[in-house]
Amino acid sequence: MYPYIYLIKKQKMQYRQFGNTSLQVSEVGFGAWAIGGNAMIGNTAIGWGLSDDAVSKKAIHAALDVGINFFDTADIYGLGHSEQLLGKTLMDKPEVIIASKVGNVSRQNQFTFDYSASHIIDACQQSLLRLGRQVIDYYQLHTARIKHLENGECIQAMQTLQQQGKIRYWGLSLNTFHPVPEAEFLMEKQLGSGFQLVFNLINQRSLSLIKNAAAQGYGIVARMPLQFGLLTHKFLGDSTFENDDHRSTRLTKKIIELGNGILKHNLQSLCDKYQTSYTGLALSFIVSYPQVSTVIPGIRTTRHAIENTKSIVLLEQADQRLMEDLYTSDFSFLLDMIEKQG
Repeated sequence: MYPYIYLIKKQKMQYRQFGNTSLQVSEVGFGAWAIGGNAMIGNTAIGWGLSDDAVSKKAIHAALDVGINFFDTADIYGLGHSEQLLGKTLMDKPEVIIASKVGNVSRQNQFTFDYSASHIIDACQQSLLRLGRQVIDYYQLHTARIKHLENGECIQAMQTLQQQGKIRYWGLSLNTFHPVPEAEFLMEKQLGSGFQLVFNLINQRSLSLIKNAAAQGYGIVARMPLQFGLLTHKFLGDSTFENDDHRSTRLTKKIIELGNGILKHNLQSLCDKYQTSYTGLALSFIVSYPQVSTVIPGIRTTRHAIENTKSIVLLEQADQRLMEDLYTSDFSFLLDMIEKQG
């Protein structure tokens, strides 16, 4: 048996300051991509398959019940449906913090980008209408790249929206695999208030950036904490996904089998030690870094809302380091496969 201290779980939601802003965010937030439903742009899946709005609404209420106050969405999620559903369910609750994104668009049945000032300002107004709010707490440029930032139009638009009182703070949702250049651009110019980036057991490329940005007063939103569900250890090698689920082209049999093998061989003992699930261990790893303001697992059901908060444990520093080392020894190879897959 392990000493009792290892088995202590976080019973109440903890809250963290979002960088140098006035926002106090729950350390676990609500990732609202999946509740957008099975939207398609042409033949490209941009969602997680079919969703049930009634189930999603229950999940949102369950999230509130466990103390989640940070909800992250985007106008591209469900082509606006995610924002609309949050708006109808949350009803402009003042205690709720809403983050949304702008810049990914559907044009002539093609997925593309628009970071023009006119689009950003108009899109923000449309998001406010769908969300049923007067102001968006944290508005993010959705994966804008260096060329867009250097152009300056998107930055000027965000500053204009902030001056108009339509957004409280703004930041940048960074590229999945190469997040550093755009973050450094904003930090060098002291622009924006936060970054959303991928950080999980498999993808730790942003760890040094997280520490550097937080030290400079930026809030950090960690997305994809479970790597599209791969870190839950719930998929089998023959698991398949519907064509309207973006994972159908991303989580291949080889990727699933390799991921499961690494988890089973290296992390099962830690799950036993802390009496938590693979999901709990993956989320615990992320929140063990005080520089992370909030982590946003996708939540589709009441069960997700509970598991993604109640399974978090306090990790020993040695175990945190062990999981960091796994990135170099095992997970980096898997990440290269995932990046090549797209």
